[in-house]
Amino acid sequence: MHDPRPTFYEFFAGGGMARAGLGDGWRCAFANDFDHKKALTYQANWGAPGVIQVGDIRAIDIDSLPGVADLAWASFPCQDLSLAGNGAGLKGARSGTFYAFWDIVRSLAADGRGPRVVALENVTGALTSHGGQDFAAICQTFADHGYACGALVVDAALFVPQSRPRLFVVGVRKDLPLPPGLTAPDALEPFHTRGLRAAMGRLSDAARASWLWWNVPTPPRRNQGFADLVEDNPASVAWHTEAETRLLLSRMSPVNLAKVDAARRAGRRMVGAIYKRTRTDASGAKVQRAEVRFDDVAGCLRTPAGGSSRQVIMVVDGDRIRSRLISARETARLMGLPDEYRLPRNYNEAYHLTGDGVAAPVVRHLARHLFEPLLGVAAQAAPAPASQAGSGGQA
Repeated sequence: MHDPRPTFYEFFAGGGMARAGLGDGWRCAFANDFDHKKALTYQANWGAPGVIQVGDIRAIDIDSLPGVADLAWASFPCQDLSLAGNGAGLKGARSGTFYAFWDIVRSLAADGRGPRVVALENVTGALTSHGGQDFAAICQTFADHGYACGALVVDAALFVPQSRPRLFVVGVRKDLPLPPGLTAPDALEPFHTRGLRAAMGRLSDAARASWLWWNVPTPPRRNQGFADLVEDNPASVAWHTEAETRLLLSRMSPVNLAKVDAARRAGRRMVGAIYKRTRTDASGAKVQRAEVRFDDVAGCLRTPAGGSSRQVIMVVDGDRIRSRLISARETARLMGLPDEYRLPRNYNEAYHLTGDGVAAPVVRHLARHLFEPLLGVAAQAAPAPASQAGSGGQA
């Protein structure tokens, strides 16, 4: 029986967060990730042992990609493009996998199976990496291979209480008609930021000729705060002792202690996100500081390469102050994943999975207002993942 749903390939799939955002109105025909542990989580949630292929994207043969994909999604590695990375850009071993991905797109096109829409997700540092040359190279690649493209900078904080701006480059085959209203004559806020406009201005004439200003509406005002997502009795982490919480407070500057004091007087439970930073004091010595924000938005989740990247939360309820590491489930909630989503039992693996992913509600917004209109299909609500029992290492 013919399945009328649009199909997609999901490269650098991780735990399938793009799939979660697209929803069951879409059919995944193929997924790939290099990390076998992430692939276990993918299978645990999506029950598709034959869909995800584990291994280097450079080794993928297009004969293993079934059918014709309406959408090819790629959240290619960001390490070489991020501000915290090594600055290698698209020439780096990890972020350079963009070209390996594009080799697949090009081979599919030569086989008469070019995806109708190609979507990339990465950090906003991709806009300025190598003085904008890496972003220009990405856009040039789209143009050179028959795709018109545009980009958006979307902060997940519009959808979930996490500050997480990300760059999305969306290309459409030039032989496909563009529905009216999907593009604008010029940049529009909030998704066409100053940085994006500057990066677009550095493109070649050929790439600019293929550029599109995607016209995507702003979502409704978010009505959920960080405090709404916090667990009272987390399973993956323990609350700090009083001594550990006092130590955190002792590492706060007067400004940050003032934030805690204001939270105590707020008359309601306040949840703050803490990052540990190395700062220089008045004497020039380097000291570790605990910096807190009580704006009901978590800081950007990052993969836990070191202890400083793990967020600590502080819960203030009147004179009662408690602290602990953010829980694995809380990180999933901050990515817009339902509680039915199965996480690795190991805390670090769960944190790495979520911190490396794409916020599912952002993908849903792009699907509803861009991908689905481009493909001429009706918008679908994103469901909870179909968790499957029997896949080890998940909780």
